[in-house]
Amino acid sequence: MLPWIQLDSASIPGGGELRLKQRGSEFSIMLGANELMNSRLSGSEEALATLSWDRIRDTRKAHILIGGLGMGFTLRAALDILPEDAKVTVAELVPGVVEWARGPMAEIYNGSLDDPRVSIHVGDVGALIAKSRDTFDAILLDVDNGPDGLTRAENDSLYDFSGLRATKSALRSNGVLAVWSSGPDPRFTKRLKECGFAAEEVPTRASRKGGGAKHMIWLAVNKSAAPAKR
Repeated sequence: MLPWIQLDSASIPGGGELRLKQRGSEFSIMLGANELMNSRLSGSEEALATLSWDRIRDTRKAHILIGGLGMGFTLRAALDILPEDAKVTVAELVPGVVEWARGPMAEIYNGSLDDPRVSIHVGDVGALIAKSRDTFDAILLDVDNGPDGLTRAENDSLYDFSGLRATKSALRSNGVLAVWSSGPDPRFTKRLKECGFAAEEVPTRASRKGGGAKHMIWLAVNKSAAPAKR
């Protein structure tokens, strides 16, 4: 079997380091001993885009925010199904990940960063959400292992009551928040509902073929009711 070769590393703002590794045609992004993503497994990340679009497919000139570029699986899946009048903003905190997308992993991205519908925001998706009002028809978050942050503690603020209220304000009426997670979290489902979202849990598999690890996607529709005060 071919050995893994480390191609590069990238500092995470606020602390920590990502490592890009390659074995043959396979890529892996690591945080310490934890593999955050692998180029062979894209099913649940693609489902994040397809399940979200199913909820807003009648929207004209839809504006989608994707939090976390990763290996581009969610972005490519979104571009495959979005109409030409749609717009996609991708927020990526780590500049090195964007460089990898245009460098050693360019073949995986298949030109998706150059699609005219796409704009890249290098920065914290939480900060972008906080300053947005009635801006997005869908917000897709895959910035960590889920509501229980692994990559950086600051990500927890996306999933607490304050972060969910900010997301609700950034979404247009009947817009959808979609959150990827490595596993279930009943407390997060409860928070979504208490903040006025109509939330459902959708179990998914890591592999396109329906195998691999079990992941969870939350789909939370922004209803007109005001979020709960806490």
